[in-house]
Amino acid sequence: MSGWGRSYRYVGPVELKAAVRPGDGGRRIGSAADFVGWLVEQSAAELAEPFTFVVGMDGVLRLAPRRSEYVACAGGAMVLSAGEISFMREAGRWTVSEVSNHSTGYCPDVSSWAEVARALDAMEVRRPSGFTHEVVFRRCTDCQEHNIVREGDFVCVFCGSDLPAEWNVAPTN
Repeated sequence: MSGWGRSYRYVGPVELKAAVRPGDGGRRIGSAADFVGWLVEQSAAELAEPFTFVVGMDGVLRLAPRRSEYVACAGGAMVLSAGEISFMREAGRWTVSEVSNHSTGYCPDVSSWAEVARALDAMEVRRPSGFTHEVVFRRCTDCQEHNIVREGDFVCVFCGSDLPAEWNVAPTN
């Protein structure tokens, strides 16, 4: 897939991935028409809170209700990004009001924004210039636990070891 960024495999609890069944997966939103069709199915209450999203290996955004598991939204597959996203009407158009890479199932790097931006552009939705909330994930090289780095403190919350500066959650070795 030339032109795509890093791909991310699921790193969350194995029982959640095992529960994914054929046909599971978020709604594929590859165009403005797909987005409008999906919007009319959403209640005002649903639109008022964030949705779970993944960008599939085909570069297309998939949306699911907020409490959905990321691995289910992805149909168990690898992704180019994952997180939470909110939409709102602004000046007569739909726009992304908030978007993050907060997915502890895939732990995507903040660099995955490029894939999210491409997918949103294909949907003709206004978007910010980057994640409105960036989450920095790292795997501790000593205890192997996944960490969310807070306030630039690259120290493992589980064992106190230093965390790597570069993304390393699911190395390809």
